[in-house]
Amino acid sequence: MQDILSLLHTLKRPRLLIRAARIGAQDYQRTAHLPRLLGYGALPRTGPALMRLMEIEAELNARREASDAGYSIARHVELLVAMMGEARVLRSAGQT
Repeated sequence: MQDILSLLHTLKRPRLLIRAARIGAQDYQRTAHLPRLLGYGALPRTGPALMRLMEIEAELNARREASDAGYSIARHVELLVAMMGEARVLRSAGQT
């Protein structure tokens, strides 16, 4: 089984979405962004949070590919920003 970061690297998304998310990831703040995406309450640890974000993003990406009228590009970028931010936290925790 692949680890979380390997799964993240296998995602294929449009370049514009990734570019926007990279710009947003520079200002990522876990305590401000995660509650909006995962619900309010105690924040999960980085690994479980990243897995849940990836699940939500996969559902949203399926809606994008199906041209669903309820698809929100802003929400998609926000999810990708959080995924990149959480991956950065996870990588830095593994290097210490």
